[in-house]
Amino acid sequence: MNGDRFSVTIVGAGMTGLGLASVLASDPRVSIRVIDRGSAPVFDTANDVGLRVSALAPATVELLERSGAWQGIVTRRAAAYERMHVWDAALPPDSAATVRFDAAEFATAELGFIVENELVRFALAEVLYGSDVVLDFDTSIEAVERRGDRYRLELGNGVVETDLLVAADGARSFIREALGIGTTRHPYEQTALVTHVMPEQAHDNTARQRFLPSGPIGLLPLADGRVSVVWSTSPADAEAALDMDDDELGRKLTEIADHVLGRFTVAGPRGTFPLVAQHAERYVDAGLALIGDAAHSVHPLAGQGANLGFADVAELAKVIAQALDAGEFPADRPVLRRYERARRGANAGMMNLLTGLNRLFASDSALVGEVRRAGMQLFNLSGPLREKAVDIALGTSRR
Repeated sequence: MNGDRFSVTIVGAGMTGLGLASVLASDPRVSIRVIDRGSAPVFDTANDVGLRVSALAPATVELLERSGAWQGIVTRRAAAYERMHVWDAALPPDSAATVRFDAAEFATAELGFIVENELVRFALAEVLYGSDVVLDFDTSIEAVERRGDRYRLELGNGVVETDLLVAADGARSFIREALGIGTTRHPYEQTALVTHVMPEQAHDNTARQRFLPSGPIGLLPLADGRVSVVWSTSPADAEAALDMDDDELGRKLTEIADHVLGRFTVAGPRGTFPLVAQHAERYVDAGLALIGDAAHSVHPLAGQGANLGFADVAELAKVIAQALDAGEFPADRPVLRRYERARRGANAGMMNLLTGLNRLFASDSALVGEVRRAGMQLFNLSGPLREKAVDIALGTSRR
């Protein structure tokens, strides 16, 4: 312990790292430091919408409200989506087998918000600047080791010792690898192409997803009328699309999306990233916890990556607070195992679900296709199944 305070050092100032710091910051029993080799987040509404966006579920929004960051997000730039449509490429988007969700059906104002990742980071940092949390941006970590009952970090500009080290440094986590925690990896043999387009028809605050044999294309509504496109396809197709001019890419994406919103005009930058499912062999050791992409990464087809990370944040913060309330040392492995037990199975379940869905829709078997489409039609008629699916999407749990 650092005096009378429990010290937490978070490596990684992405959304989950800053999210955990913001939730813990209100507890006077905890001292917090965040270390990141990158620069502090910068955001200006005068600039264009960033390329990387996330679909934030209501449970994530609630956590951001609790941390004080949500007001800084929603007053700047956030797009609520009220409906979700999912359909098979073999059928038109208005077929009876298209899965449809409407917020009104589940007595909620919206199903979620599409928000730029950098804006989430900026709003969280903005809250932390007004606290006693230490933010070390542009700071490299040279080495990490366990010394006695604490972790010791050698930085480019000094040394830090901490009661609890939290790895929030992404899928290629330096901390996880330096401490010898292995991962299981399942490459999807897909690459995601991301860009923004202006549709010919209004997006109507609806998130859409079309499943094709090569992978799904997701269409996420933005506040300015554009749509953020996430097209998961073969690496060769993604590379070819990256090299197209705007007119050619617009025609390609219009075709891939089955003209659901009319003609697409490319209206933003573009980029690609490989898709891999990855899961850490363990989330905790004595004095150590992994959260977010450092612990798990999933296919983007359901937009759950950020929400899983924020669910980790909520659970770890709860475990730390409950341990302090009970007079326990939060960095003890039996205490941290409560976090691992709560989150590892849930994350593995989501990973397996998304991997299974991706494979199911990638099958070119006529029989599988018929069963798949019949199942989607039956799903539309099943109240309990629809409620369970919406619970997953909203990050809630109705009883």
